[in-house]
Amino acid sequence: MLDRDAAMPLYHQIFLQLRDEILSGERPHGSTLPTEQELSALFGVSRITARRVLNDLAQQHYVERKRRLGTRVTFQSPAKPIEANIDQAVDSLLALGHGTTVNVIDVALEPASATVAGMLRLDPGAEVLRAVRVRCLDGEPLGYVVSYVPAKLSDVVTQTSLVRGPILRLLDEAGYHAEHADQTIAATLADRQLAEALHVEPRSALLKISRTVYDRRDEPFLVTFAHYRSDRFHIRLDLHHAGMSVGQSI
Repeated sequence: MLDRDAAMPLYHQIFLQLRDEILSGERPHGSTLPTEQELSALFGVSRITARRVLNDLAQQHYVERKRRLGTRVTFQSPAKPIEANIDQAVDSLLALGHGTTVNVIDVALEPASATVAGMLRLDPGAEVLRAVRVRCLDGEPLGYVVSYVPAKLSDVVTQTSLVRGPILRLLDEAGYHAEHADQTIAATLADRQLAEALHVEPRSALLKISRTVYDRRDEPFLVTFAHYRSDRFHIRLDLHHAGMSVGQSI
């Protein structure tokens, strides 16, 4: 989402969005970025603007550009992933669901973007179910949550069922048990859409959580992008020798 009335130039808004997707792992090492023409159409900007975005990403060593080969992500995080207990993490997510209410904004089938298709290991453009919710605490927006599941799960994840319980519980009841997950946490700024949904000022600090959940066969079945208000939500880690427990506080 671009804010065309903002003081920040459009090219830099697009640069920040793509950079954040690379840093969070949504666009992993080796993946291909849209071409100048595709980026121009995606954001409704000129090819000159799109070219500047890709060139800036290359100059800052996030991507590499080669003629006839396109633009590929070269960034690799130097940080080693921290391991945590999946059962404790799921319990924490379910507890968050119990302690808050949810407003279901939209549930619909749509073609998967290249990013979502890659995370769910689907063919580009394959149909996925997109579910958008605003999670609230005491009647005030806390988080804007967008989840994707394969289209075959459209009977499980519905407008009605999402009001009844957290999406992880719905999928678990349908036989899709979370065996492990990849999760990244990053700081980001609210664009106009997020600001309106979360009742904050544009460019306010948000906590962005990107998560891919896998079953026992190591098949991904749920991708979630959640944006939480930094003034009402934080992540807590209990560190000890035997492992780590994860808590989410509001």
